[in-house]
Amino acid sequence: MAVSCAKETESTEIANLQIMEAPQGFPEVVHPEGNEYTVERWNLGKKLFYDPILSKDGSISCASCHDPSLAFSDNKPVSVGADGLLGTRNSPSIANVAYQPYYTREGGLPTLEMQILVPIQEHNEFNNNIVLIADTLSKIPSYVQMAKAAYDQEPSAFVITRALSQFERSMISGQSFYDLEYNYNIEGSMSDSAIKGKALFDSERTSCSTCHSGFNFSNYSFQNNGLYDEYPDNGRERLTQNPNDKALFKVPSLRNAEVTGPYMHDGSIATLAEVIVHYNSGGSNHINKNSLIEPLNLTETEGADLLAFLKSLTDQKFITNKNLSNE
Repeated sequence: MAVSCAKETESTEIANLQIMEAPQGFPEVVHPEGNEYTVERWNLGKKLFYDPILSKDGSISCASCHDPSLAFSDNKPVSVGADGLLGTRNSPSIANVAYQPYYTREGGLPTLEMQILVPIQEHNEFNNNIVLIADTLSKIPSYVQMAKAAYDQEPSAFVITRALSQFERSMISGQSFYDLEYNYNIEGSMSDSAIKGKALFDSERTSCSTCHSGFNFSNYSFQNNGLYDEYPDNGRERLTQNPNDKALFKVPSLRNAEVTGPYMHDGSIATLAEVIVHYNSGGSNHINKNSLIEPLNLTETEGADLLAFLKSLTDQKFITNKNLSNE
């Protein structure tokens, strides 16, 4: 069921992409006015991302829940926040977050800069106040110097949210074996099993690519995939108050899915193979379940091929990129 390592390691090496350079097949990253890319802003954002000073008790940083070796996701069902409190949802990968049209699993925030405020103030995440964080940073000479170099002002809520967004927009993943095969036209980068899995993934029989479409394998719609008959988490209904949105969640990207488990909004499925089992079964009959999700009757070989394809979306260069790590 594994992708053939022999074929993949024989693929021609692609040089490490420069920070903010879009891979083949990707659009250029758009930066909002007032937060255009500069090295100084990126450096400040990276420093903040790995600094536990953002949390109330100094115990966790952004990287605590978004590990670069896990494609900036977590390997727990839900993450541990300040004071040891547990979160309520699985931490998603923030690879390619620059391309998302809105943020959080219910899509309630239109910009990455606004999203930064959510984990900072959430009681079971950083449990902090961004104004208090800015006051603390203003007493640290290195942060004052970096903030002035980046935004021509001392640390503030504006500086913190913009700098973190700047760093997160550089988390671009587009050099998986799939990309080498189809975007860089390096034949043999994917195994025969993975190529068969791609055909199955794109077929009307599975309809996987209906929601997991485009270069980032998500159409960013809100769907119910039949995980439960009844959901403790109301999903998008929490935002809209519309019963038709009950238990709908934003479709995640499948890039680097091999390393971003456990899966689903609540981290309730441990392995990628079990995810395939779930979809093969057709799921539970929730009233808002997407009508495309029905029993697939996959054979064992077809399941293995589909798994091989999903594994071909792993970008080893991305998850080992020292520019993005704290090393």
